Amino acid sequence: MPAGVHGERWLFTCEHGGRGVPAEYGALFAGADAVLESHRGWDPGALAVFEALAPALADAAFAATTTRLLVDLNRSLHHPGVFSEFTRPLPGEARREIAARWWRPWRDAVRGQVATWRATGYRVRHFSVHSFTPALDGKVRNADIGLLYDPARRREREWCRRWRELLQGRGWRVRLNYPYRGTADGHTTALRRLFPSGYAGIELELNQALFPARCAALCADLAGSLQALRG
Repeated sequence: MPAGVHGERWLFTCEHGGRGVPAEYGALFAGADAVLESHRGWDPGALAVFEALAPALADAAFAATTTRLLVDLNRSLHHPGVFSEFTRPLPGEARREIAARWWRPWRDAVRGQVATWRATGYRVRHFSVHSFTPALDGKVRNADIGLLYDPARRREREWCRRWRELLQGRGWRVRLNYPYRGTADGHTTALRRLFPSGYAGIELELNQALFPARCAALCADLAGSLQALRG
């Protein structure tokens, strides 16, 4: 992993990298293969981009490949969508066990890494890699790339605007805080609350229509633009 420059460390995460179901929960998902393989079960393409970018750019990287339908690592435990229709009907004790085994260790590992860097004086820039379905509820999403951030945080706001310019210059359709709001419940939002200074969180959202045909070009341009911004 490369050392951070100018007092900054780069963190990459992929919360929805796979659609795996732990063996002990297989019965819950019997007959649900189509749902697991859809965008509801995972973020197609996100892990491929994460694996292309992180080795060269990340100072630390964390990816998860268990389906979000077991427990959603990008949601807070109080969020109504953290458990799906497959796990929400379980007794409270069973849901707490799932959270203790799958949600909490992963979130704690990422938080611990950020805390270590902040304690030693480094600023942190976090890239959370996701993908979105090309159309939802009959509405076509008209972007290749979405950059999600908190508009109230200058480091995030200015950085995303610069990144958008670079990516647009390479021919990509880029929108800010699209197709979701950067301040909605999510991993970066939770980390902003824990680290009100010295942390910048950006959620990278990629149109699933780009995969697999344009994946190589996308990864090359994301990596090149990030390297240019890093200096």
